Amino acid sequence: MTKQIDLIGATTNFGQPKPGVVLGPDALRIAGIVQVLEAIGHDVSDLGNVYGKYQTQFVKDNVQVKNGLKNYDEVKDYSEALAKVTDASVQNGRFPLVIGGDHSLALGSITGIAKHYDNLGVIWFDAHGDLNTSETSPSGNIHGMILAELLGVGDKGLIDTYNEGPSLKTENVVLIGLRDLDDGEKELIKKRNILAFTMSDVRALGLVEILDRTMKHLAHCDGLHLSFDVDSLDPSEMIGTGTKVPGGMFIAEVIMFMERLSETGLLTSVDLVEVNPLLDTFNQTAENAVLMTEYIFGKRKL
Repeated sequence: MTKQIDLIGATTNFGQPKPGVVLGPDALRIAGIVQVLEAIGHDVSDLGNVYGKYQTQFVKDNVQVKNGLKNYDEVKDYSEALAKVTDASVQNGRFPLVIGGDHSLALGSITGIAKHYDNLGVIWFDAHGDLNTSETSPSGNIHGMILAELLGVGDKGLIDTYNEGPSLKTENVVLIGLRDLDDGEKELIKKRNILAFTMSDVRALGLVEILDRTMKHLAHCDGLHLSFDVDSLDPSEMIGTGTKVPGGMFIAEVIMFMERLSETGLLTSVDLVEVNPLLDTFNQTAENAVLMTEYIFGKRKL
């Protein structure tokens, strides 16, 4: 089915310290993300890149720490700016496809989108839980706390970004591909009873079974957002990302998952995050990410 897609570049690196992720959106454009989506039959409007009042830099010279969180003001400001764009996209009947940029962008993208749904479901593909708080984070990097904030756990100022209160409900979130969790994240998953599939689960069950369980768990949701971190894949296939963890998924199996997910027709928005061309070789990571995006949006092998 043809989608009316708004392509939204989220050029933020404020959630983590490694330079280059601000170039992710343009790397994906160079890899042909607009062209492949149009070739499938979708209507794509490239809205360009979103900027906040703080200039995004390759390396931030002066990292400010507030409430134990690095670049607090910058992340908050950027999230507000991005939320306005995704809010307007949904309001206009479009499908927001947000390309980043580090995973802290999800605070803005999802906050803007969630206000249009009573029960927005989220499938969170990631090697990490992104469920830390300032008390449990070993680094203070907000990209590792962003899902906790969306669920209403952590700093109230970030929780209240764009809208007051949590943007997501615990029962509406599924995590897939986990293999690097801090103790505080493990505790939160168990305390909140969040449906989470580690890489051990992926290997034991297979992604087809995990997709079936995911869709049953989210059957009550009135919208479905996919937040896809490229570090969910194995570093052998995704070189250009900042927090690589061995033992991840492979492109072929993720394509199978995305092909079947797209067949449900239930996706309403997508984030594609953490592509860092400065850590890449010949833009391979962006090209692989674009390949998977084709299947998210309906490409078929046969």
